[in-house]
Amino acid sequence: MRKQRGMRGLVWATVVALSGAAVAQTEPVQRSAGGGLMPGAMAPQRADTSGIHSKFLDVPYAAMSPAQTLDLYLPNDAQGPYPLIIEIHGGGFMLGSKSADIGPMLLGLQRGYALASINYRLSSEAKFPAAVNDVKAAIRFLRANAAKYQLDANRFATWGGSAGGNLSAMAALSGGVQALSDPALGLMDTSDRVQAAIVWFGPIDFGAMDAEFAALGTSGRMGATNAPSSAESRYLGQVIGTPQAQTLVQEANPLSYLTPDDPPLYVQHGTADRNIPITQSVNFAAKAGAVLGKDQVRFEPIEGADHGGARFNAPDNAGKILDFLDQALKRPRVPG
Repeated sequence: MRKQRGMRGLVWATVVALSGAAVAQTEPVQRSAGGGLMPGAMAPQRADTSGIHSKFLDVPYAAMSPAQTLDLYLPNDAQGPYPLIIEIHGGGFMLGSKSADIGPMLLGLQRGYALASINYRLSSEAKFPAAVNDVKAAIRFLRANAAKYQLDANRFATWGGSAGGNLSAMAALSGGVQALSDPALGLMDTSDRVQAAIVWFGPIDFGAMDAEFAALGTSGRMGATNAPSSAESRYLGQVIGTPQAQTLVQEANPLSYLTPDDPPLYVQHGTADRNIPITQSVNFAAKAGAVLGKDQVRFEPIEGADHGGARFNAPDNAGKILDFLDQALKRPRVPG
């Protein structure tokens, strides 16, 4: 079933209460040094891709902005067509760059996955929905050029953390929503759907974040979301919490587009995250599971973890996610 044009009504399912979520920080915290995560997150170490034989760097997927480029990495010891992981970097929609945070995703190359890492227009250049437009344009470009790059056009998955987690969820739940695709970016006859998504500690409902932190007995490290200086307010171009922002908050919420034909999701969030309250992911997974089926949505709290860091990037955790993708993409739906 194709999604209807424009907004879908929010699906209000029963919210699963989070009991015993630790809000005390238990991992050391560093400021980001140019990576995709916001200050307060663990600073990523840029992955070493020197051993990858087949890679295509700075490939333009659209021509509106210099930001609209991607890097593509192919396995050394496998034969295509390859299922594709599309990594979407974080950074509060205003920082970060492609290929900075791809260490755990690169393990997919050992299982025969290709990996694309995309740039998108940041909020200093263009406001919502420009970043969503760009993600969808990149998906269309990769699908339209699947034969050229030996990709399996029926097996695409997104994977993103923080702001990239929001964009990964948006890609998964708003497939086929024409209002979020910009015809000026091209290939409008090509599907922008994906067949699975990984959502790491993403902001989902911007308008609820301050109240959720308060309910957890703490406050956001980045300050109030309902403030002109917040990353989310800058992204939308309106101050969260004001009447002017209300419609935009709903449009930027992936749950606004949730329908039963959406793909499976794997959601992880640190219990000590003070950039994004863990209840954003708890509520997102509960509402998505109520519509897609509990077997289609996996939520996993990472006990004691903050906003990203070693617990997420560890090979054993990446392996669990790749196991999920192996299962989710085994019998992919044909895009349409």
